[in-house]
Amino acid sequence: MGNKVFVDLSHPFSAECPRWPYFDKPEVTSAHTMAKSGVLTQWINVPQHTGTHCDAPRHVMEYEFDGRRARYTHEMPIDAYTGNAVCLKIEVEPWGLIGPSDLEAGCAKAGIDPGELAGMVLVLDTGMHKYYDDSKAYYHYACGTGVEAGRWFVKHKVKCVAMDGQALDHPLHTAMGLNGGTRLNLLGHTGQPLTEEYTQLFGKEAFAEFDKFEYIKLHGQAAYDAKYGDLEENSGWGTWEPCHKLMLGNGIVGVENLGGDLAKVSGKRFRFFCFPMRWYMGDGSIARCICEIDEDDLNDVPTRDYFYAGTGYADGAHGGANGGEYIKRLFGRNKSK
Repeated sequence: MGNKVFVDLSHPFSAECPRWPYFDKPEVTSAHTMAKSGVLTQWINVPQHTGTHCDAPRHVMEYEFDGRRARYTHEMPIDAYTGNAVCLKIEVEPWGLIGPSDLEAGCAKAGIDPGELAGMVLVLDTGMHKYYDDSKAYYHYACGTGVEAGRWFVKHKVKCVAMDGQALDHPLHTAMGLNGGTRLNLLGHTGQPLTEEYTQLFGKEAFAEFDKFEYIKLHGQAAYDAKYGDLEENSGWGTWEPCHKLMLGNGIVGVENLGGDLAKVSGKRFRFFCFPMRWYMGDGSIARCICEIDEDDLNDVPTRDYFYAGTGYADGAHGGANGGEYIKRLFGRNKSK
């Protein structure tokens, strides 16, 4: 056994860090400076779901599945986001919907039986942390989870899911598609709305997984009720962030935008530490995420460097990845059809 070491699994925070498409830009100002006041004091105005952060149940629902009012950040156990962990390497195509088979394949690669996951923090390395940037590659076209993955997490009684993408749910399960109060249906790489791009690439049946009304139209109300009925009963609108709701409604908290040196611990077991602010009536919190691992267990990869104002983007030589190549890979998949 080697020495225990700490590995940072957080992206750097700054006023320039990437943010969700409808979030305001973080504002960082200096009320006092060394030259003016002899001290440096900075003021920050930012949504708490910026950069590496964690969610509380109240973020996405009014009531949890046991009927209680959804808990705020200060009401969660102090170790809700902390504990024994395993990092699964998840391999899906660009814009892929992560399901139980992908999670079980990740377990097999990490040498852990899903039956061992009860009470553990499950860390997902999808590779998206390498694309962390103000970009379509990271936000529009990220892979993500949905209702089936959410049920899998509940079935195996994990305590927390920490993911390296823009959100736990697939982008089209969020307001970037046709879900939620804002229903942005953002314009994609081709100039068409994301929903149309996805349908062209993957077909109507695949897209219906992300849209309540298309699902009912294609499969019928009974099929929708069988798949999303419990979500509709507890939190409404089943295709709107279903994994968030299934997790948080069952007391499983989530961490999003994991990054840093995640590649050093991918496929490994370790202790995961994440503590939100003790924010009264908070819906989540920016957080510092780290892991404690045996030095001999670390993967032999370079320490990640971050560039331009700490936004997270870096080229392949520095631990990042090329978002343009990612998009080419996505849109090149069906050119022969």
